Amino acid sequence: MRTLLFFASLGFAAAENGLNGWLRYASLPCSGQCHSNLPSSIVTLNATETSPVYVAGTELQNGLKGVYGKRVTVTHKKCEAASSVIVGTIDQYREICGAMKGIPELEEDGFWLDIKGGDVQILGQNERGALYGSFEYLSMLAQGNFSNVAYASNPSAPIRWVNQWDNMDGRIERGYGGPSIFFKDGQIVDDLTRVAEYARLLASIKINAVVINNVNANATLLTPTNLDGVARIADVFRPYGIQVGLSLNFASPQTYGGLSTFDPLDASVIEWWSGITTQVYDRVPDMAGYLIKADSEGEPGPQTYNRTLADAANLFAKEVLPYGGIVMYRAFVYDHHLDEAVWTHDRANAAVDFFKHLDGEFDDNVVIQIKYGPIDFQVREPPSALFANLRKTSMAIELQVTQEYLGQQSHLVYVAPLWKTILDSDLRIDHQPSLVRDIVAGKRFNRKLGGSAAVVNVGTNTTWLGSHLSMSNLYAYGRLAWNPADDAQDVLQDWIRLTFGLDRKVLDTITRMSMESWPAYEQYSGNLGIQTLTDILYTHYGPNPASQDNNGWGQWTRANKTSIGMDRTVAHGTGFSGQYPDEIAAMYENIDATPDDLLLWFHHVKYTHRLHSGKTVIQHFYDEHYSGAKTAQSFLTQWESLHGKVDTERYNHVRHFLDYQSGHSIVWRDAINNFYYNLSGIPDQAKRVDHHPWRIEAEDMKLEGYKTYSVSPFEAASGYVAIVTTSNSTAGTASTKINFPSGTYDLAVNYYDVYGGQSQWKVYLNNRNIGQWVGNSEDTFSHTPSIYLDGHSAIRIKFRGVKVRKGDTLKIVGTPDGTELAPLDYVALLPAGIVD
Repeated sequence: MRTLLFFASLGFAAAENGLNGWLRYASLPCSGQCHSNLPSSIVTLNATETSPVYVAGTELQNGLKGVYGKRVTVTHKKCEAASSVIVGTIDQYREICGAMKGIPELEEDGFWLDIKGGDVQILGQNERGALYGSFEYLSMLAQGNFSNVAYASNPSAPIRWVNQWDNMDGRIERGYGGPSIFFKDGQIVDDLTRVAEYARLLASIKINAVVINNVNANATLLTPTNLDGVARIADVFRPYGIQVGLSLNFASPQTYGGLSTFDPLDASVIEWWSGITTQVYDRVPDMAGYLIKADSEGEPGPQTYNRTLADAANLFAKEVLPYGGIVMYRAFVYDHHLDEAVWTHDRANAAVDFFKHLDGEFDDNVVIQIKYGPIDFQVREPPSALFANLRKTSMAIELQVTQEYLGQQSHLVYVAPLWKTILDSDLRIDHQPSLVRDIVAGKRFNRKLGGSAAVVNVGTNTTWLGSHLSMSNLYAYGRLAWNPADDAQDVLQDWIRLTFGLDRKVLDTITRMSMESWPAYEQYSGNLGIQTLTDILYTHYGPNPASQDNNGWGQWTRANKTSIGMDRTVAHGTGFSGQYPDEIAAMYENIDATPDDLLLWFHHVKYTHRLHSGKTVIQHFYDEHYSGAKTAQSFLTQWESLHGKVDTERYNHVRHFLDYQSGHSIVWRDAINNFYYNLSGIPDQAKRVDHHPWRIEAEDMKLEGYKTYSVSPFEAASGYVAIVTTSNSTAGTASTKINFPSGTYDLAVNYYDVYGGQSQWKVYLNNRNIGQWVGNSEDTFSHTPSIYLDGHSAIRIKFRGVKVRKGDTLKIVGTPDGTELAPLDYVALLPAGIVD
């Protein structure tokens, strides 16, 4: 029987900063019946303080006290205790407590959870499994779930890793949550408190390894002093059942070791790596293994010496094999100097071109780590074709928790539904069911190794990722790594209850917002499989569709005045569709069979091409961008309905981010629509694009101390130009007479917050100050700042309920600072119900 308690209105802590993530153990009311369902003692079958079983006992003790105020004692290696939680491994139980019946066979890291009121049995196949089972039990209690259950839980795959792209200087590549918790100034940090807190979070979602340094690796990690630091980090992770892995720079024998070569078949290179590996395992005997990025984006690799990728991977595989280690070799290998003028050139072909012919040549402890799509963490891609082309080689899928191309945590985007579209895809290999999740788990081709790795990039920010709501993606990754068949919404709702409590309105509201967020982001960024139309040459954040083309990086749209999209057919294009098994290839080859949401990924069509919906491609673009931005406006309104139901600190933080997203989604909407309207010359049937009746362009105002400025890319400004102060030492004024009907409006000001200064602005109505702000978004939001006036720095602030009379004088005074010249784009006076 499942007993689940819901509490309509609960108190909450005065303030929470997010540091505990979903492991808050927030207090819930507990009646007499509730207490009868709680254990009175905890028995751990290992008394060693650094063992995961011992840690499980401490976690259970803290959880019971935190959630239900019940203080329980922890004893060790005892079996006869009424109303107790017994935690240990199967083998420990047999040795200490004797034989047991009815427990199915467990796989590595699996566990058995048996709950009968206050009598609870948590037994793992190993100590890591026992810790996982303890966290699962605590998750139930923290959600008010007192169900009596008895079940075994086993992982879908043995590899459940996270990757950190942390640099030795403390910066994190594509990290949006502050500096590294591992490194600073070229060394491992002294204080590893945050590392321990991270380990606890990861263990609770069943992650078993973490690669601590950037795939663009720095060889100085291999100095004796830094390897000693790695050992300290491993000591912190070990009690939580988490192993440490290292990214390696392929050229280290030359750049750090002083050899004349880094040829993977050279005897001196092999000997050098053998020595390094010995040094590593002497310090960290249980190291998980190595992660290799080579011959990719300028990183050195075996192709320098005409060696194969298998030659490189096997070099490391042989070194770690005696220690039980594995090698994760990234499939992210491609030529970033392609010629777009050659119709058959296509970066999407690269993974299969580089790896398929090597299938069967990799050692058994090599795992090819494959990004979920053929390009690079885009808002929508088909599954990588490489998943269907390696039958004799182990694979892992690479996902991204950090939102590099998906709003960089400044936009709410719950990514699990995107991941599910890939994991649940059936590639129909040999005309047989071939789900991606089964392929990467090793089940489809009977491989012992397989699983997943996610680029996470937590930092020292107390929210870990930069935004409270983005933590749903880390939680979901762990859940799906363990069981990729889980439902994305079910996973989300567990996270909401654990993070924000059991209030039904809170649960329903955050569920609705989160489940709408990825579709909305796709709508206002890039549609129909055209990719995320961001600036791929700069920050990967704001809109800049032109940056996709006319360069060698291969994220092309091949958009021109009449048509758009990549022809990836075998018949007329790059041939990419032919890399899939027959049934899938036939679907993508045929434009009528290709799903609309991937049309422009596989086909080059005219803007007037009609979709299955009956709309033209260009009208679909216009409509979707307006629809997505409208949805983003609703996130703020929905969140504000939770005022008083979420603690003040987190409420205000999330509100600040959603307010920003509501404005930046309009920047995205207008930039993409204006770009394609200017390119195609085809107007919006609804007459919205480039038509904004409630706006006042800054350049049309009376300017004193301001001058016009041509924004690049042009579509990042309304009217294609903005204004900036004439110097960085003198304030500017922009004023105008309001010609709108008298009434109450929301006053929106679009401006640019440029990295390099913190300008100040004040808004006056008839010389009465109605608002002011400082350009400090680089300190308050998570995304990468920009030094330019562009789609990254464009931002909106809104003042609600401003009473205006026709003929009033509106004035904005901007005071520049540093290299930021108090830039302004436009003002919008918005009547009730008007989005702009």
